[in-house]
Amino acid sequence: MAREVMRRQAADNEYLHQDFHGALSCGIDYLEAHFGADAVRQYLRSFSLSYYAPLRDEVRRRGLAALRDHYDEVYRLEGGQVQFELTDDELRVRVEACPAVTHMRQRGYPVARLWVETLATVGVALCEGTPYEAALLEYEPQTGRSLQRFRRRSGS
Repeated sequence: MAREVMRRQAADNEYLHQDFHGALSCGIDYLEAHFGADAVRQYLRSFSLSYYAPLRDEVRRRGLAALRDHYDEVYRLEGGQVQFELTDDELRVRVEACPAVTHMRQRGYPVARLWVETLATVGVALCEGTPYEAALLEYEPQTGRSLQRFRRRSGS
């Protein structure tokens, strides 16, 4: 009998990690329950500063366009709808429904009470050490609908 060999690499597969969000949500709940809300924020900040160091370098080099490109790619890969308003000094990122929240709700996973920090704390961390600052202007916990603003710090 002839044997067929299939060779595949991870890059050959469709990007899909939605269940990661359920695990992260559980981790956020655990941290909050055992160590408090500040521990959640500290964890997300520490993770973001490390993991997104290359993106922060890009923001220093290219400005807000680097953040727009990052969010565009993330929401494209995850199937979310995102709208951008970009000027030289400000970027607004509007998401109608967070793909992670949608996925968790459809599968009956709990959505952490502090899930909002995956936007608020991470956004601030993305801007650390850059001429920009972040603010989460709107957030709706049921759908994850949000509006984030990144803008040039005054005096920068």
